[in-house]
Amino acid sequence: MKIQKTILIIALLLMNSAALFSHHSNDKDMKTKQLQSKTVVFIHGLFMNNQTWNQWKTLFEKEGYTCYTPAHPKHEGNPASLREHPPQGLENVQFQDWITELETLIDSLPEKPILIGHSFGGLTAQKLVEAGKAEAAILISSVPPKGNITFKLSFLKANNKVIARSKGNTVFNPADQEYKEWFHYAITNTMSKEKSDELFEMYAVPESRQTPRASLQKIAKIDTKKPHVPLLFIGGLDDVIVPNVLIKKTIKKYKDKDSIVDYKFYEGKDHFICGAPGWEEVANYSLEWLSN
Repeated sequence: MKIQKTILIIALLLMNSAALFSHHSNDKDMKTKQLQSKTVVFIHGLFMNNQTWNQWKTLFEKEGYTCYTPAHPKHEGNPASLREHPPQGLENVQFQDWITELETLIDSLPEKPILIGHSFGGLTAQKLVEAGKAEAAILISSVPPKGNITFKLSFLKANNKVIARSKGNTVFNPADQEYKEWFHYAITNTMSKEKSDELFEMYAVPESRQTPRASLQKIAKIDTKKPHVPLLFIGGLDDVIVPNVLIKKTIKKYKDKDSIVDYKFYEGKDHFICGAPGWEEVANYSLEWLSN
């Protein structure tokens, strides 16, 4: 009798274990997605161009991805040449111009790509995800959607120099020494001034003021309640121009319970997390996330 009772208890335990395993498996199935795409579109941010992605492109291609690194309108070319001779019409470039050109590229591809966007390129990627143009997205130091703001003094100081209405629609030109000081404060603040200046010479380009101003306009609104493809947010805890508090607020706004939203924050890293020394750690983590 005792033997039969013991067998019954064991059987019940096994049944419950099987049920629990099945339940967790179903939950996991709901919250994971096997990514099929092997195409990546890298989206650069403001004040730089597509050359910031050269090392990432090489690394991802070694891992079997087909990579595209388009330059936004009026951003094509060598950064030093662009600083010396800002492209005619750059001051009129709008955020919608970025979106339209990227949609045209994506629609020409044989499969929906994985988007990897930095800074304003991260906001652009979020817009493209909302439009159903991506298989997944990695958002690095991403500018938040409209309505997500902080009143940290450092944030306001870093951004006001760019979007101030008193500057009209003039080009924000990094040929000016004042811009180089701003670059160190807002973009590369964890580095020495010497290293910041080195990266400035390599990557900084002139920028339209109208593009970043769009972050305060209706075009920057995103429906974060609808289902979406997997998202990975990455940020530096010492970022000044897009402080991590804004990224965390953006993460919380994505509400769909069956959609994946992951995140990773790095100590000691600033806004230029994808181009500064140590970029390999961030890139390899991104590759690992995509594979898992």
